[in-house]
Amino acid sequence: MPLLEPKPDSLRPGPGRTPAADRVPERGATGTPERLRTELTALLGPEKVRWKVSDLVKYASDASPYRFVPQVVVLPETTEDVSAVMAYARAHGRDLVFRAAGTSLNGQAQGEDILVDVRRHFTGVEVLDDGARARIRPGTTVMRANATLARYGRVLGPDPASAIACTVGGVVANNASGMTAGTTRNSYRTLASLTFVLPSGTVVDTAAPDADDELARAEPDLCAGLLALKAEIEADADLTARIRAKYEIKNTNGYRLDAFLDGGTPVEILRGLMVGSQGTFGFIADVVFDTLPLDRKVTSGLLFFPSLTAAAAAVPLFNEAGALAVELMDGNTLRASVSVRGVPADWAGLPRETAALLVEFRAPDEAAQEACERAAAGVLERLALVAPVPSVTNEFTRDAKLISGYWKARKAFVTAVGGSRPPGTTLITEDFAVPPSRLADACEDLLRLQARHGFDAAVAGHAAHGNLHFLLAFDAAKPADVDRYAAFMDDFCRMTVERFDGSLKAEHATGRNIAPFLELEWGPRATELMWRLKRLVDPDGVLAPRIVLDRDPAAHLRGLKTIPGIEAVADPCIECGFCEPTCPSHDLTTTPRQRIVLRREMMRQPDGSPVEEQLLASYGYDAVDTCAGDSTCRIACPVGIDTGAMMKDFRHQRHSPREERIATLTARRFKAVEASARLAVGAADRITDRLLTAATGVARKAVRPDLVPEWLPEIPGAAPRAVPRTRRQDARAVYYPACVNRIFGGPGDDGTPSLQQAVVDVSARAGKPVWIPDDVAGTCCSTIWHSKGYEDANAVMANRVVEAAWAWTEGGRLPLVVDASSCTLGIADEVVPYLTEANRELHRHLTVVDSVVWAAEELLPALTVRRTARSAVLHPTCSMQHLGDVEQLREVAEAVADEVVVPDDAGCCAFAGDRGMLHKELTASATAKEATEVTSRAYDAHLSANRMCEIGMDRATGRTYQSVLIELDRATRP
Repeated sequence: MPLLEPKPDSLRPGPGRTPAADRVPERGATGTPERLRTELTALLGPEKVRWKVSDLVKYASDASPYRFVPQVVVLPETTEDVSAVMAYARAHGRDLVFRAAGTSLNGQAQGEDILVDVRRHFTGVEVLDDGARARIRPGTTVMRANATLARYGRVLGPDPASAIACTVGGVVANNASGMTAGTTRNSYRTLASLTFVLPSGTVVDTAAPDADDELARAEPDLCAGLLALKAEIEADADLTARIRAKYEIKNTNGYRLDAFLDGGTPVEILRGLMVGSQGTFGFIADVVFDTLPLDRKVTSGLLFFPSLTAAAAAVPLFNEAGALAVELMDGNTLRASVSVRGVPADWAGLPRETAALLVEFRAPDEAAQEACERAAAGVLERLALVAPVPSVTNEFTRDAKLISGYWKARKAFVTAVGGSRPPGTTLITEDFAVPPSRLADACEDLLRLQARHGFDAAVAGHAAHGNLHFLLAFDAAKPADVDRYAAFMDDFCRMTVERFDGSLKAEHATGRNIAPFLELEWGPRATELMWRLKRLVDPDGVLAPRIVLDRDPAAHLRGLKTIPGIEAVADPCIECGFCEPTCPSHDLTTTPRQRIVLRREMMRQPDGSPVEEQLLASYGYDAVDTCAGDSTCRIACPVGIDTGAMMKDFRHQRHSPREERIATLTARRFKAVEASARLAVGAADRITDRLLTAATGVARKAVRPDLVPEWLPEIPGAAPRAVPRTRRQDARAVYYPACVNRIFGGPGDDGTPSLQQAVVDVSARAGKPVWIPDDVAGTCCSTIWHSKGYEDANAVMANRVVEAAWAWTEGGRLPLVVDASSCTLGIADEVVPYLTEANRELHRHLTVVDSVVWAAEELLPALTVRRTARSAVLHPTCSMQHLGDVEQLREVAEAVADEVVVPDDAGCCAFAGDRGMLHKELTASATAKEATEVTSRAYDAHLSANRMCEIGMDRATGRTYQSVLIELDRATRP
């Protein structure tokens, strides 16, 4: 064991916990039963089977209020793997559930036996017919698919609020629609074809010319049964009329029976049935969508009304005016959304009864946009709007930033409201539809029903389509609360069906919480047809039992998850999963949601239980060590939960007093440390990479991998000892070279000026000279210690750099220009909590500017570009995402290159200072998809804005990255 290996006990929750009824039992501590594990490992290979209790727990939760711990998790890499797992389940009387993003709100992504992760190895977009169609694999997020299609001026029809995280496979399987899809742009209407695997293992490509012949040969009984059901339905005029009527409004409850009316052959029928089948009919291997035009002329308005019913009454007017989207938000939703970055703070003071409509028009050109705006103005004249707080304007706008803020607030409905729920409560998200003309009545009845059952619920929805969402929070650990929820559901379902003839699930699909009410909506005749259909397609009951069909009237009360309290920074998490695609470790170990889910399971356990011991044993590496600490999860999370901060705190808890003292000493004596590091890098440049790798490898084993960096061949030589000469007199800014740029040199020895020289020269060339202080050595943004959880050392350096910056900038008179984006973020933001009160006051007067922003806003207007690269690919750093500087990076790049590309899969490289040297597997995993894009073609320049990220991308791609400022200097040099 390494000398300084941290002890798992340092992360053990405190004693005195009350064990939760839904905790993993002691027998679960060993994970997957030995026989099941052995057989699946033999079938698929050990790398595709996850069996530890920590693996099972992290897959046990999704965005729903349910929690079921699987027996095993498998990660198939091919369609053949999926077929093999289904064959195994049939042969051994087992069942399986498919899971992709885990953003389902009704428990469709949870199973109690074999859980099949179909996200990790099933991603990709193939553009067809110049964007008119697209072939998309099921693990691809909607946002990722649309990013590719946007280059062709196209977009997918479905647009769920969870597009940042939800996958195309899940969208099709649930027929999720979103803000604008309604009943005409959803998957059922825009899906051209799909390839799927039936429970028998038969693969069907509905686009193949001989698909029906092949299916008839492989599955004659299935084909005959489908045609018999079609004939039976069509022979019943009342049933046919009922089916057509049910889909005049949004409806995803039960199976898509109109597929029997719309399809003429077994393959055509199955093509329709797979949409909304929720994983119960087969595995969707890929889909081909007919895409839609991406109308780029957008006009939106956020309009405030005195009541929910008043807002609902205005919806038909905007529908008639041609609005593409009309979104409803009640007062609770509006007030809760102040936790979302960019939402006006005064919304917290909105009256309880206030409601708002977010109305959007989209057009292909200016003339059409002006026509939309005239129609919108005509509707406004007829409305009695209110402006309860100063930020409310009740006006339509073309301002993209303002519109983006409106949509961010709307899309954060579940997470923002859920994040503000009482601690310890489970969140239920309900979704129903009524005829749009009855929306106002439905709102009134819903409000009365909530009040009667003691729920202070939030309401929002796609009002243009009569589709409402509302949230309920209750404590699943309290029987009385569960009974109250059960009583509400009985009344709510009867209200929706009997008073409005509505859909109990408009777009979230049946799932576990509406399955018991399926017959109430559809009646016994149609419901029995659905049962017969399930037996026909899946005679062995292998796929997703109890997710669509369940005869247990209390099935929606089974498996409700408790929410034990955890660390305050993460306690509001509702496990929505929006954070997962942005997390650098999501394909390696754990995601932010899974880090939280695992921590909650520890809290459910009695102190010292075998399950707790196993969770703690895995948590150090899986959760803490392999967290890049970049906090991009905070950007993706609508309520700003920073799981990275929690992991840094856990790192702090694992430090020994000796480690803390050493770290503080390095901060106090950083000038000597910096000089020694530069000398070491210079000396290393004269030693072979093989020898250095071996030496650091021995040290890592002896001490601890998380303390001793591994030498990487991509590490550059030392930076020049002396900084460029500058003058304080007439300087327009103070230039602060980050310590990483004072230690490490540039990407090569081809005579290219150093980054420091480039910044000095290009600033002077633009008539904005900068000054480098003589005493920058020994100072740092403090990220070195902050990222590792060394709080005392962090405080030492944070205060030192702020005091120095105050002096250098003459009390904030001059801006402080920083040449590494992570260091800009560190000095501008991350140091603040560690400052003394006096230094916080000094910090408030500082203007900290990233060098890329300095170049874009101050230098470019005064520069003459004399030469350009033909093409450049950019790596926007995660720090730039936090700072909001990505557009400035693109602006500078577009000035120096004829073609600029940001890879669709660009994300955090996870090099994270030195974490890529501590855990190189983290950077390898985080950059894999981006590297594939980058290396798929040649570029003349590879540009970024942070030296360590550039090293990480060098290693990932085999290409040479450098600062965009160096390229700007080259392009403008006389």
